[in-house]
Amino acid sequence: MRRGRWDNWGTIAVGLALVLSWLWHDMLGLGGGLILLFGLGVVMASVVSITKPGALTSEAAIAGLGVLAFLLPWIMGFTYVPVAAWSAWILGAAAIALGIFGFTQARENRRRDPELAWGHTG
Repeated sequence: MRRGRWDNWGTIAVGLALVLSWLWHDMLGLGGGLILLFGLGVVMASVVSITKPGALTSEAAIAGLGVLAFLLPWIMGFTYVPVAAWSAWILGAAAIALGIFGFTQARENRRRDPELAWGHTG
């Protein structure tokens, strides 16, 4: 059984924080729903990264969802809600950083053992 790297568990924590962030910023509606969906996406991609440590796509998805979460306050226009905006900015930046770091780690894992990647067929 694979236990995953620390950055995968960190992105799961970031994703769960995005999912649960509505508890402290109390913003509902489309903006709050998108934060929740981006958080679920980060959690799902992190689980894939744990099970397939050489999968570059899951790490890229984490970074991409982090970018979307970071930009969301400007896109959806809720920068006037400081708690929600700062939650999206901080957690989005953390997802970006962990996704980029995880991408480099996944690339190393893939070089070392090609079976850890998606496309290897024996």
